[in-house]
Amino acid sequence: MKSFRNKALAALWSTGSTRKIDHRLHERILRRLDQLDAATMVKEMDVPGFDFHPLRGRPQRYSVPINGPWCLTFEFTGGDALRVDLEQYR
Repeated sequence: MKSFRNKALAALWSTGSTRKIDHRLHERILRRLDQLDAATMVKEMDVPGFDFHPLRGRPQRYSVPINGPWCLTFEFTGGDALRVDLEQYR
């Protein structure tokens, strides 16, 4: 992953914990971030249980739900995830 939009998400990724994101979501978020980090093509995020889907707009963003209204959203260019964010949008 090249960049994060959410500082708390970046902290969770780099340290494994943060008090700014509900601790009950940490494991699910980290599992999805691990997959996103390993992905070299965006279609590699389309795994069972992730409910991966594209979002409308430019630049193209994608979403992977975490729990309830919380989703990881990101752009994917040149084999890297960019501007990874934790958003509430459902």
